[in-house]
Amino acid sequence: MSSILIRQLDDETKSRLRMRAARKGHSMEQEVREILQRTLASESTTPVQLVDAIRRRIRPLGGMDLPVIRRKHYLGIGKA
Repeated sequence: MSSILIRQLDDETKSRLRMRAARKGHSMEQEVREILQRTLASESTTPVQLVDAIRRRIRPLGGMDLPVIRRKHYLGIGKA
């Protein structure tokens, strides 16, 4: 098992963490472990495709149509 040290944790957060742990009847350390485990377990492990992330970001704004750029002309390939 590994250990970590959390520095510069503000007093309010530490106090809330202490109270939350006490309500559940365990240590602050155990509460932090459970929070981290729950949070990381709920994250998707599926890689995000950049184009999909961009589409999701602009869809609520009405989206946008971009011109299709032909790559061979853009890269200068095939020019005489």
